[in-house]
Amino acid sequence: MDQKQELTSVDLAALVSEFGAYEGAKVDKAYLYGDDFLRLKMRDFDRGRVELLVEISDVKRAHLAAPERVPDAPGRPPNFAMMLRNRLSGADFAGVEQYEFDRILSFEFERDDENTTIVTELFGPGNVAVVDPNNDVIDCLDTVRLKSRTVAPGAQYEFPESQIHPLTMSYEAFVAIMDDSDSDVVRTLATQLNFGGLYAEELCTRAGIEKTTDIGDADESVYEPLYAAIDELAVELRTGGRDPRVYYEETDEGSRRQVDVTPIPLEEYDHLESEVFDTFNAAVDEYFYKLDLTEEEESSGETQRPDFESEIEKQQRIIEQQEGAIEGFEQDADVEREKAESLYANYDLVDEVLSTIQAARAEDVPWDEIEETFEQGAEQGIAEAEAVRRIDADEGFVTIDIDGVDVRLDASEGVEHNADRLYREAKRIEEKKEGALAAIEDTREALEDVRQRRDEWERRQEQDDTDEEGDDEETDRDWLSMPSIPVRSSEQWYERFRWFRTTDGYLVIGGRNADQNEELVKKYLDKGDRFFHAQAHGGPVTILKATDPSEAARDVDVPDSSEQEAAQFAVSYSSVWKDGRYSGDVYAVDHDQVSKTPESGEFLEKGGFAIRGDREYFRDVEIGAAVGITCEPSTRVIGGPPAAVREHAETVIEVEPGRYAQGDVAKRIYRQFRERFADTSFVRKVASPDLIQHFLPPGGSRMLDE
Repeated sequence: MDQKQELTSVDLAALVSEFGAYEGAKVDKAYLYGDDFLRLKMRDFDRGRVELLVEISDVKRAHLAAPERVPDAPGRPPNFAMMLRNRLSGADFAGVEQYEFDRILSFEFERDDENTTIVTELFGPGNVAVVDPNNDVIDCLDTVRLKSRTVAPGAQYEFPESQIHPLTMSYEAFVAIMDDSDSDVVRTLATQLNFGGLYAEELCTRAGIEKTTDIGDADESVYEPLYAAIDELAVELRTGGRDPRVYYEETDEGSRRQVDVTPIPLEEYDHLESEVFDTFNAAVDEYFYKLDLTEEEESSGETQRPDFESEIEKQQRIIEQQEGAIEGFEQDADVEREKAESLYANYDLVDEVLSTIQAARAEDVPWDEIEETFEQGAEQGIAEAEAVRRIDADEGFVTIDIDGVDVRLDASEGVEHNADRLYREAKRIEEKKEGALAAIEDTREALEDVRQRRDEWERRQEQDDTDEEGDDEETDRDWLSMPSIPVRSSEQWYERFRWFRTTDGYLVIGGRNADQNEELVKKYLDKGDRFFHAQAHGGPVTILKATDPSEAARDVDVPDSSEQEAAQFAVSYSSVWKDGRYSGDVYAVDHDQVSKTPESGEFLEKGGFAIRGDREYFRDVEIGAAVGITCEPSTRVIGGPPAAVREHAETVIEVEPGRYAQGDVAKRIYRQFRERFADTSFVRKVASPDLIQHFLPPGGSRMLDE
């Protein structure tokens, strides 16, 4: 498999959405290496030094780079670099735009005396043009004089001929382009809709469409899932809900070789190993840094602390944007639905307008005469005529004011058809909302991944510092006696499920209801994971994660102790506890043995699954549950099997089946925690009865030895 050398249109669309976080950064200097590699050194108020790299050689890229990865400044700057320094020194980075769906980015810079645009063409031979506010080319790396366009100093900058933008087109336009093709589905997506080969195949795979399907054999059963897949891709790129990856393949020599970088996981690459990054820009930087052919060795200086805080802030901003997009989808869907309902509420008025137009068109009355007739009727005070706002003769639509809202209607159809069209549009918007909800969940996972890497990095640094100081220094803290404990909270993506970490550090998650059971299997059961379930009704789906979400899914040897704890978790949070029993059986299977497809003649209820193949049984597993409080690296309530909780918590309270309801026993545990900690306000902040109750098994309980 060839290594990727150029960013695609989809890649650039994803990068553009991330560049916005750096608006306001000030330009310090510009550098030009050879005649095809541009570097802008900038300063960001929050992040410090920021480096923008643009390369237009055999490798074509434009992205932000880690300062330690940029090449040393070249010798005497050429005229192009000096011109950029004169125009950009002290200028503010004002944003970047992608031209249509082409591989062209326009970087905007603002300064009190003059604004400047740098247009980067990342296709064909590549080019960089510097343009003034009048769109005149000040200078460019390569002069282009073609019949179709000119790019030369002193001339007006001309973009290439506009391409089709597949991420914004309507379903009707999509069908028209597909039907006009004389090729198969995948080639049409790649060439006519500008997706390129990789994403054309990915869309077919996601839609479940055979790639080689001839266009002549395609109909709505092919087009609708393909358009839905395109719409899903657009939502992922627009809302920032992504999961950027660098993909690797194994060479004949047995080493690992990177082959591609993508803003989202691709089903076409499921067979490849991948590395997950917090942002697509970081993934692109990593990929092209390793691809660099200059033979410059990586720096071996002191380890610098990664800028976790800026990445956390970035993910939080993305979540805010996604929440805004979701709210917008909800509002837009409500608006369309209200329009449809208003048609029926004003049925006679709308029907009169539509019928009048249809009767006139049946007699070949020109559109302008129809519009004039309505204008005359409005002057006479006729309500139906007054409601008509405008007529679109080209498309055959009429816009009517209904209760102060303009509603655009197909004049050739009746009230029912138009209302149905509006309801369908509301449903389509709601489907976009579902995609955005999935995207925001992915972003929350990405946020948690950054936080976990930060905590792990800080733990390693603390351990290194301790090792340097020697083993004689006492580092353990008596948290229970401390008069004041700082609260260090971090929201985890898995907190809405039941969860705990085993004594070996593996994450175990379980469902609280049928909906969560469905979600866990569909979204979080990955390669290498183990599926546990109690041999009792009402038990939660329990997944022992072989790898953390920030790592590539793979098969690992999970310790027996972690499997035993997962089995104890599965039985303790099932009906076994509620029934007052003290043990039960649990089975476990591999991830690929779990299916939502029932055997012929069978039916699976919501939250139910079909298990294929042999099961591993854990017999007479003792129930056991405990609640504890952790003080580092974060302060929180945790719960689960007693051994696992004791491993991670500063103090622990075990529970067993008893007569107290969940809420009552949670309050008793809370009071016990308050007695154990000198800082009672800390307990109130991190271990309220509500949070404690979150970790208690269903049914009655009591504190052990109470």
